[in-house]
Amino acid sequence: MFTSVARAGRGLQFHVTAQIRQCVTMSAIEAGKKAAAFAAVDEHVKNNQNVGIGSGSTVVYAVQRLAERIQKENLNIICVPTSFQANQLIQEHKLNLGTLETCPKLDVVIDGADETDKNLTCIKGGGGCQTQEKIVASCAKELIIIADDRKDSQVLGTTYKKGIPIEVIPMSYKPVQLKIQELFGGEVVLRMAHQKAGPVVTDNGNFVLDWKFSKASEDWDKCNTAIKMIPGVVETGLFINMAKVAYFGTADGKVTKRSV
Repeated sequence: MFTSVARAGRGLQFHVTAQIRQCVTMSAIEAGKKAAAFAAVDEHVKNNQNVGIGSGSTVVYAVQRLAERIQKENLNIICVPTSFQANQLIQEHKLNLGTLETCPKLDVVIDGADETDKNLTCIKGGGGCQTQEKIVASCAKELIIIADDRKDSQVLGTTYKKGIPIEVIPMSYKPVQLKIQELFGGEVVLRMAHQKAGPVVTDNGNFVLDWKFSKASEDWDKCNTAIKMIPGVVETGLFINMAKVAYFGTADGKVTKRSV
């Protein structure tokens, strides 16, 4: 009996220790995200600007910092969202909400990335917002990427293993899936939802395919163009020659800035 209790106690201790380690790791990651977001907002957002607000967990800190600066410095900023999430963040922080109809030209867009290579080519769309993110980014003078240092790679596919997101018209997902595999190899999977039966549905009412490529392309631009020419493809999560600078935050709050 004593042995069983002792073993149970050791098991509980191991479980608690593992949870603590996980919390410490997550806190370190969040510290990196926050540091990168704050640095980007402080260096690139100025008064009387139209600012694109990206999507994802790191952008939450950017909006937080932007709201702080607007209140403290009395800035006049119009914020254009890239997704439903970004729209909600803007409204929750009581910022001026704009659209591409009212603000078709933006000064800067601050957005996250799933991975960024040495040329600042990015994989985006882990949250399924790549189409609207790319549209908004294309309207800006500068696209600024913010992320923790896990997202900083020399070659795409080094750290992000979920593949390149590709938004497709629902009826086309199977032929697009097969054509990408025929052209480039690897595996293309339909992204399935959690806590919902069936596939993920984007803000645009489409499906997302994740292309888990077998090796990195030497010419992502050519690869991206070929995929977009397949009927049914709406947009890819490859952002090529769009980002001007990227900020990568570390667990101790330091930030590395990289530009092209």
